[in-house]
Amino acid sequence: MDALLTALADPARWRLLNLLAERPRSVGVLAQLAEARQPQTTKHLQTLERAGVVTSQRTGQRRIYVLQPGPLRELATALSRLADTADQAGGSRETYDRYGLSLHAERLAAEEPGWADDRSFRFLRSLTGHPELVWRHLTETSLLARWWTPDDLRVSELVFEARPGGRIVQEYRDAEDADGSDLVAGRAEGVVDDVRPGERLAYRLSPLLPDGGLAFTAHVDLGLRPTDTGTDLDVHYRITDSTVDSADFIAGIEIGFGQSLDKLAAALAADSDSTDSTDDTDDTERDTDTRSTK
Repeated sequence: MDALLTALADPARWRLLNLLAERPRSVGVLAQLAEARQPQTTKHLQTLERAGVVTSQRTGQRRIYVLQPGPLRELATALSRLADTADQAGGSRETYDRYGLSLHAERLAAEEPGWADDRSFRFLRSLTGHPELVWRHLTETSLLARWWTPDDLRVSELVFEARPGGRIVQEYRDAEDADGSDLVAGRAEGVVDDVRPGERLAYRLSPLLPDGGLAFTAHVDLGLRPTDTGTDLDVHYRITDSTVDSADFIAGIEIGFGQSLDKLAAALAADSDSTDSTDDTDDTERDTDTRSTK
């Protein structure tokens, strides 16, 4: 595939392929039609032949070249697969485009400090797991790190002191930046305001601008309510202290925080499945032990 892509990258060779798609032709005729010198044409055809996209045979004094459609069809299939992957409904490209539209709108709106103050967002999630388990995922750093970033990012530094006045530090990087050599994707600092285990958690968190200044302050209030199937999580997210340079951050709140909560839901569901599996195993072992004593 690499040899084929290299061969097709040259406009002169692409012209030869178009001519050969019409019918097999000799080197001399191809050179005439392509308005090129015959030695150059021969070299291009040899490159295409090594890539497997053309083949040739000698007929009398002439060498006739013919197009091999198979490799082109394979390339077309591979390119179509790439396009389908990028264009899949609900995929990363769709999210990127949505963020781009929001980013454009927010940058136009960000004309002076305070431009986004008191804007609010609300997020609702029905979660698997009782409120005590959900509370652990909201406050314990080892569990927070599993979900407290949007898709394609990972937590690289995390402090969450779950007490009134407790310190919060959240730093995140690209999920594929394994050695930390890429730039930090984002960092935020804040403080915990209210802690009612299993019921309510409120905190303030401010994303940092590249110069270290605060982009805005997010006032986040999370309420937990037990249900028959787990816990309803109601999140109120309100903005104050917005700066002109905060537009890029604010544009991503609805998408990014929503993705984080979706990851929380998935993590809790996985924990629940694991617990159920363990319980089933324990029950089987107990049954086996009981039978062995009879």
